[in-house]
Amino acid sequence: MKKYLEILKKCKLFENIGDENILTMLNCLGTEVCSYSKNQYIFTEGEMASHMGIMLSGTAQIVRVDFYGNRSILTTIESSELFGESFACAATETIPVNVIAEEDCAVMLINNQKILQSCCNACEFHSRMIFNLMKSIAAKNLFLNQKIEIISKRTTRDKLMTYLMIQAKQHGSSFNIPYDRQKLADFLEVDRSGLSSEISKLRNENVIECKRSFFRLLEK
Repeated sequence: MKKYLEILKKCKLFENIGDENILTMLNCLGTEVCSYSKNQYIFTEGEMASHMGIMLSGTAQIVRVDFYGNRSILTTIESSELFGESFACAATETIPVNVIAEEDCAVMLINNQKILQSCCNACEFHSRMIFNLMKSIAAKNLFLNQKIEIISKRTTRDKLMTYLMIQAKQHGSSFNIPYDRQKLADFLEVDRSGLSSEISKLRNENVIECKRSFFRLLEK
């Protein structure tokens, strides 16, 4: 597990926990490292919510599929990020979404019961980890509120501009987004052709500059 230590130190779950304590906790938590190929399902909708994960390498996406098969990307999971923790704390019996590897990746799986209950060694830093877990869930609730703000807009143009303005506020007027056109359409929950049309209009109106995943908001 030592080879993953530098990545784990960046994970919010282990914030303000020393290196040796992290390694000790990994044994207490009974962690398991699994490898997944591109497009392989890490978590599948309907399966038991028994584990949460930490992305050690590669990326994955959390995807919701409705009754008619329409996909919506909720978020992208990158290296050192925690996922699946909300289902553990909500005592959800089954997972309501899919987590799909966007590229070959390695994931550390942690048993939900072991993380929510103090181990037999009564680790003094276990309470700190649970506090970190609550902070992570709170931060993701804020992100989901942003997603609701975006998809509640009436038009494709308004959804796109709301998303781009949120990104610009966080990263400055020039930034890269983690989506290609189809994935951006899935994230915004809009038709891809309509999205491409709105992007072209915004470029022609000198509202934005963009190339692939790069965007720049222009001054009015």
